Amino acid sequence: MTTQTGSITDQLGQFKTVMAGQAPAEFLAAFEAEQAGLNTAGVPASAAAPGTTLPDVELINAEGTPVSLHAVTSGRPAVIVFYRGAWCPYCNITLKAYQDQLLPGLAERGAALVAVSPQKPDGSLTMQQKHELEFPVLSDPGNVLARALGILTAPTAEVREAQATFGVDLTTENADGTDTMPMPTIVVTDADHILRWIDIHPDYTARSEPAAILAALDAALEGP
Repeated sequence: MTTQTGSITDQLGQFKTVMAGQAPAEFLAAFEAEQAGLNTAGVPASAAAPGTTLPDVELINAEGTPVSLHAVTSGRPAVIVFYRGAWCPYCNITLKAYQDQLLPGLAERGAALVAVSPQKPDGSLTMQQKHELEFPVLSDPGNVLARALGILTAPTAEVREAQATFGVDLTTENADGTDTMPMPTIVVTDADHILRWIDIHPDYTARSEPAAILAALDAALEGP
């Protein structure tokens, strides 16, 4: 599989340009209005802050087996990626970039990389196989972990209609039958599962760059 190069920002920008030239204007207007609203609302006031201990929630791996968050990270520092689902093109671009540009640096530092979404395990398996991801891609039914971090959102009615036109129905994609999902978020935790850095993107067309994540992890490893 081809290795992605260039910043995530550039790759997502290129995708948006292509989409703007192909999608019907009324659909683009729905997505743009949603993104503007998300940017205006900003990061939720309920979002977790550094110092929070992540709960040891039960997740489901891509093969459908229950696993605990703490067992997956195995007492290591960790980068946890909250993404919307395999149906989201921005998530596909981002997770492939993390495989190519972030995972090697984490391996050098002895840190885990874990991706979490509310989708069903078969969606996680699709994501993992499609991009040959070498890190755990887990399902968080009911958004238990994302809810604990206060990073939940849901699409507008107009966007739900636009998504349906493209064959996307979040109530069938998500394990709990709802359309609730996490804002794209990166969490850096230390070996004791304490949140040391959190980067939340209310606008799902923006994502954390690998260099920024590695810098945050390095700062966490240096201690207080």
